[in-house]
Amino acid sequence: MAIEIGISHLEVFGDSKLIINQTLEQYDVKKENLVPYCKYAKKLLANFEEITLEHILRKENRQADALANLATTLALSQEETAKVAVSQRWVVPSVIEEEKEEKQANIISVCLVENEDWRQTIIEYLQHGRLPDDVRHKTEVRRRAA
Repeated sequence: MAIEIGISHLEVFGDSKLIINQTLEQYDVKKENLVPYCKYAKKLLANFEEITLEHILRKENRQADALANLATTLALSQEETAKVAVSQRWVVPSVIEEEKEEKQANIISVCLVENEDWRQTIIEYLQHGRLPDDVRHKTEVRRRAA
């Protein structure tokens, strides 16, 4: 959205110190499944004259979470939103070579997450009211969902 409205100076706040430092190239990206995200973020950041990336604590991140959810909702149409299982698939625009970009614009790459996402039980509870059978896990899911 910032690119579309022509913002030239951008402040980015994130609650993942690892991701912020990887984007700033202070840390290496060691997990192969994060490489496309980092490349795409750097490609997007190149559209701005001045960028500030700053780490903030998770407990101070409510506004950022709300903005991220809004951006995701605006990026996907109603039909696309219904097809994407948030906890099982990650949707990232393809990071492609510059010379191929004209031919392959607007391509979306979907990667399956092999390990079950820790948020899956919370999503199941919030969307469908389903809780795990284990009493301890039921309590934990209810607490985390709040």
